[in-house]
Amino acid sequence: MLAKRIIPCLDIRDGRTVKGINFVNIRDVGDPVELAVRYVEEGADELVFLDITATHEGRKTFAGLVSRIAREVDIPFTVGGGISDYTDAARLLNAGADKISLNSAAVKDPAVIDQLAGRFGSQFVVLAIDAHDPGREIPDTGREWEVYIHGGRILAGRGLFEWAREGQERGCGEILFTSMDHDGSKNGYACATLAKLSGELNIPVIASGGAGSREHFLEVFTEGKADAALAASVFHFGEIPISGLKRWLADQGVPVRLS
Repeated sequence: MLAKRIIPCLDIRDGRTVKGINFVNIRDVGDPVELAVRYVEEGADELVFLDITATHEGRKTFAGLVSRIAREVDIPFTVGGGISDYTDAARLLNAGADKISLNSAAVKDPAVIDQLAGRFGSQFVVLAIDAHDPGREIPDTGREWEVYIHGGRILAGRGLFEWAREGQERGCGEILFTSMDHDGSKNGYACATLAKLSGELNIPVIASGGAGSREHFLEVFTEGKADAALAASVFHFGEIPISGLKRWLADQGVPVRLS
């Protein structure tokens, strides 16, 4: 059985790491490179860096920051935000990124997944999907999870499951699913939805949104069937040390890499 991965996520705005709740109420956390080095030392399996305003404000991900990160860390890391074509992806690859994350650009032009997977390989392309469950406000409507783009600001007109299946068919190597309803809540991941998503796909699913305790990580790997768990606040503020979390998960029978 493949080891489950623990992945700290660093949301970047203006070169700083920030964190919000339900995609709003943003506050500063610290220098992304310093945090990245700390997470490597603690035993993180991978890192994700997302420029959370790059697409919305029409900027490109800052390749200089990616170069700094690549010089300081020796574990795989993914970069997303403002990536729309081959040139953007190549710039980040050359700067040292191991993977790139596509979100808004892929929804607007799904062929970009085919192009980048064909150029760089599926393992280089992560399809990030931010989705909201309308049934939380109006139960029993039969409506499925709805995809949003531009940092959760714009309804995309796509359903979570059909869009994830199309992403897989077009060649992405992983799905990074963020529940907008659970983001920053610390009430647990969207495990039922994650389990359904994992059951419909043949590629790894990374869970994002809702981590607040060790038990939530156990639930997302067992009940949610996720291949990796991404979190931010609980790591940024030292609430759950990664090394201790991984030892505890191993004690519960979850396969993880221990240093």
